[in-house]
Amino acid sequence: MSQKIYCIASFKPKPGKEAAVFQALQALEPNAHREDACLRYTVTRQIDNPFAQGESYPIVFHEVWTNRLAFEAHCQRREIRDFFARQVEAPDGDIEDANVCVYTDEPADFDAPRL
Repeated sequence: MSQKIYCIASFKPKPGKEAAVFQALQALEPNAHREDACLRYTVTRQIDNPFAQGESYPIVFHEVWTNRLAFEAHCQRREIRDFFARQVEAPDGDIEDANVCVYTDEPADFDAPRL
């Protein structure tokens, strides 16, 4: 049974702050990659493409963790908590809004044997 957790964290920078937010998020990557349970942790920015014209916040983190406990431990790291406090929650932060969601790849009624 898969226990992987997939996280999509989208960020809407304040006007004129997109480059600064992208760089601040990139700075989080090296330490996250040091976490044993981190399978993927990549910040991306939206680009124009005629085949993908959907609406989204312009900066998105794509994360894959081995399990829920690992993801939750990552969220409690001081570096991550400080980033959200400084950039998202503080009135003078560079991020106007953030949307963080987690997903599983298991079907709702998956009946894999439990070991």
